[in-house]
Amino acid sequence: MNDADQILLDQIRAGDERAWQQFIDRYERRVLAYVNARLANRSLSEDIVQDTLIGFLTSLPNYDGTTPVEYFLFSIASHKLTDELRRQGRRPTVPLLIGDSDGGPRELPGSARRASSLMRSREDRTSEQTVIARCLQKLIHGWLQNDETERLECAELLFVLGWANRDVALRLSISEKAVANHKHFIVSHLKKDAKAAGVTSTALEALDSKSSA
Repeated sequence: MNDADQILLDQIRAGDERAWQQFIDRYERRVLAYVNARLANRSLSEDIVQDTLIGFLTSLPNYDGTTPVEYFLFSIASHKLTDELRRQGRRPTVPLLIGDSDGGPRELPGSARRASSLMRSREDRTSEQTVIARCLQKLIHGWLQNDETERLECAELLFVLGWANRDVALRLSISEKAVANHKHFIVSHLKKDAKAAGVTSTALEALDSKSSA
């Protein structure tokens, strides 16, 4: 990871909203183009992008920088997309990522490059992402301060990898009820902060029902 990325991630970890917006500006269109090219469903693709950003923030404390930030982000998006395709009964096409001349993910050509014109208003999207980022940073900081590793691990497995409650319970050797309680705690805090800020998120609504099977 280069120095510029390291500084940006350190700022995001510290709760710098401008750094988070800079990160969104850099990657959001590309992730949306990648997802929407496969799903051809604008609304669902936007939800997956939002879910990907939530997953990125949730897993950021354990990101060690051994892989490029871009690869890390797109691997999360790939997990989310594969999970959605399986829910639809569709077989994922491999490779999901399209490489550029350097072997990294690149923005898709043609109409997919105009994905930003299909997105929700910039103002609404920015407000939603800012609220989610602020809330997650606050939650994660508290977990780390209080050594609540179980809740952090649970959040990663549920929201980053998209595991079902029962699979998370088996992995962490806890009950499914404990997993459900962790998930409810996290989502309820996100929704509470979103409501207080006067923004809505279909991605947060989706999190309530995901990973419960």
